[in-house]
Amino acid sequence: MNRNRWMLLFVAVLTVLAVWADWPQVPASYLPFGDVLPSSEGIHLRIGNAQFDRQGARLGLDLQGGTHLVLLADLTRVTETDRGNALKGVVQVIERRINAYGVAEPVIQMQGADRVIIELPGVKDIEEAKRLIGQTAQLDFREQDPPGSSNWKVATAIGLDGQEKELTGKYFRPNAQVVFDQRTNRPQVAFEFDDEGAHLFEQITTRLIRRPLGIFLDNQLVSSPTVQAVISRNGVITGVELSEARTLAIQLNAGALPVPISIEQERSVDATLGSDSVRKSIIAGEIALAIVGLFMMLYYRLPGGLATIALLIYTLITMAIFKLIPIILTLAGIAGFILSIGMAVDANILIFERMREELRWGRTLGAAINAGFDRAWTSIRDSNTSTLITCALLYWFGSNFGASLVMGFAVTLAIGVMVSMFSAIAVTRSFLRGVVGQAWTHNPTLFGMEIQGAPERHPVRAEPLGGRA
Repeated sequence: MNRNRWMLLFVAVLTVLAVWADWPQVPASYLPFGDVLPSSEGIHLRIGNAQFDRQGARLGLDLQGGTHLVLLADLTRVTETDRGNALKGVVQVIERRINAYGVAEPVIQMQGADRVIIELPGVKDIEEAKRLIGQTAQLDFREQDPPGSSNWKVATAIGLDGQEKELTGKYFRPNAQVVFDQRTNRPQVAFEFDDEGAHLFEQITTRLIRRPLGIFLDNQLVSSPTVQAVISRNGVITGVELSEARTLAIQLNAGALPVPISIEQERSVDATLGSDSVRKSIIAGEIALAIVGLFMMLYYRLPGGLATIALLIYTLITMAIFKLIPIILTLAGIAGFILSIGMAVDANILIFERMREELRWGRTLGAAINAGFDRAWTSIRDSNTSTLITCALLYWFGSNFGASLVMGFAVTLAIGVMVSMFSAIAVTRSFLRGVVGQAWTHNPTLFGMEIQGAPERHPVRAEPLGGRA
C-alpha cells in the first residue's frame, strides 16, 4: 500500500506538470490583472514583475500555411556508391541553413534517390526561402589574369603542407556575421579564416597590394575590393544588400552544398483548413472523450469512473508530450490523437471484464483487481504492439514517399498508444488499489454486479447485471 501511495503521488505530480505544459493561451481581456504580450510561438504573460511564457501548439502546413519545395540534386558527377551520402549531405547543409534562418520545425526529408522535400510552416516569402536554400554557396577568391584585364582566375598559394592550393570558402571558420561599415554604414559580411586559410590569404594579399581581389559566389562576382594592406586571418565581403548579407552569412556558416541543386517544384500553401478545423477537431475530441467516459461509467460503474479520470489524465499527458517534443500538428495528426482516445480504453475493458470473471469465481476484490491486471496484460501487450508496428510502417512509408501527413498520423497515434498503456496499467490500477480498502467500495452494484448469496459473506461475489453470462 505504501508503494501505491508513492505511485499516486507520482501520478498527481505528473498531472500537475501536464496541466502546466497544456495551459491554454488566455486573451488579455480575461485577466483581472497583468497583461498578455503576443509572441511568434505563443504568448508572453506578465503579472507584476513576474513574467511567464506560454507556447501554443505547433501547426503544420495544412493548418497555418507556408512554403513547399521539391529540390532535385545533380548527381551526375557523383559515383553510384557515393550518391546516398551526397544526398544526405545536401539535407544536413539545408537543415543548418534553415535553423539559422529561424524557421520553426521545418520538414526536410529525402525522396527517392535524388530529391529533397522541404516544408516550411509559416514562411510566406518563398523567394527568400529559395535564395537561402537553393544556392550552392561555393565561394572563392580570384585575381585578374593578366592584371588589369576582365578575366579572373582562382587565386592560389602554398599551403602549410607545401602544396599549391586554391583559396576558397572551405577555409572559413563558422562565425561569419553581418557588420556595417563605419564610414558608409553599408552592410558587410565579416569572415575569419582558419590557420590554413590565413596562411594562403596572407600570401595572396601580399602580392595583390593595390590590386583588386575578386570575391565570387557560385561563379558570380560579388565584390572586388582593392587590397590596401597584407591581411592574414580576417576580411569582409562588401557590395551586398542587407538581406543578401544575412543570407550569405548563414550560407557560409552552414557550408556549401556538396552537389548542385535545382528547384523542381515550388508552391505557397494557404492555411485552407486553419483555425476553424482546429476548433472543430477539438470539439470532436471533447465529444469522443465524453462519450467514452459516459459509456465506461454506465457499464462498469466505479471502475469505469476511475478509468474516466485516468483517461482525462492520459489526455493531459499526451497533449503535454506533443507540445514538449514538439509535435507538428496536422489535421491528420489530430485525427490520430482522437483515434487514440477511443483506443485508450481498450486495455481498461480487458482488465475490467477479467475482474468480473474473477469476482464471479469468488475472489475477493483485491485479488480480483490483481488477477484482472495480471491476466489481461498479455492481450494488452500484444494488441498495442501490433498497433505500434503499424505506426512504424506508416511512418516509414511517409518518410520515404514524402507523405508528411501520414507521418504525423503515425507519430501522434504511436504516442497515444504508449501513454494509454501507462494510463491503464499504472494510473487506473493505482486508483483501484487506493479505494479497495474503503468499506463502501465493496457494494457489488458499484461493479455492475448483482448479489448472489449472502452479501455479508461474499460482498462482491456476484453475476453481471442482466443474469448469468
